[in-house]
Amino acid sequence: MKVVVCIKQVPDTKGGVKFKPDGTLDRGAMLAIMNPDDKAALEAALKLKDQFGAEVTVLTMGLPKADAVLREAMAMGADNGILVTDRVLGGADTWATSQTIAGALRNLDYDLIFTGRQAIDGDTAQVGPQISEHLHLPLISYAQEISVDEAEKTITVKRQYDDGYHIVKAKMPCLVTCMSELNKPRYMTPGGIFDAFKKEVTVWGRKDLKDVEDSNLGKAGSPTLIAKASDKVAKGKGVKVVPETPDEAADYIVNVLDEKHVI
Repeated sequence: MKVVVCIKQVPDTKGGVKFKPDGTLDRGAMLAIMNPDDKAALEAALKLKDQFGAEVTVLTMGLPKADAVLREAMAMGADNGILVTDRVLGGADTWATSQTIAGALRNLDYDLIFTGRQAIDGDTAQVGPQISEHLHLPLISYAQEISVDEAEKTITVKRQYDDGYHIVKAKMPCLVTCMSELNKPRYMTPGGIFDAFKKEVTVWGRKDLKDVEDSNLGKAGSPTLIAKASDKVAKGKGVKVVPETPDEAADYIVNVLDEKHVI
């Protein structure tokens, strides 16, 4: 069994978010981490490696420094890492990103593709479904439990839904988007870290993408227009009130809620 996990290096929002003049994220100037939903997807793939001996390949699109997130994944247990990086791919929205990743995936053999549900820097939940559409694969989204029947080449997923859940079964190959609630990702091991830095990460550029038009890549191929971008606005100073009795406190709260038309 071969499993490909699409992961993303995202800004660590605790360290602050920085923007370029054109409104896009300045990823080179920010601290970065592995996207949490993607880490759950990776753990799901590693469980299949533990259970069936699956070969796990991690793939990311990003700046050269995204090599670090691939090595983190390999230190957790992934077998191979592929970095897709090229200046012409910069500034991509979800459409151009999914086109790029699909173009890279066409070079690989796979039974399953796992992605995170969504990335914390965009929260669109669009890239995984778009990849499945480009590759003409069945899609199961919002996975919170996964089981695989290797003999039948099927995957069964408990899929989160608004008022409950679905149980969905699909033939492989298939693409599954995973939620962070799916599992608790394992830690890197000292030996795994050592081995990860001995391995070679495969680097692909524009020329390695199959069946993708230039018009669908990078900022030029991104139909999304950014109207405005800004960092989080700091909250104003609060008001401290010291009522003398519980009744006064209750009256104050009710009056404030009434003034704001909450009640």
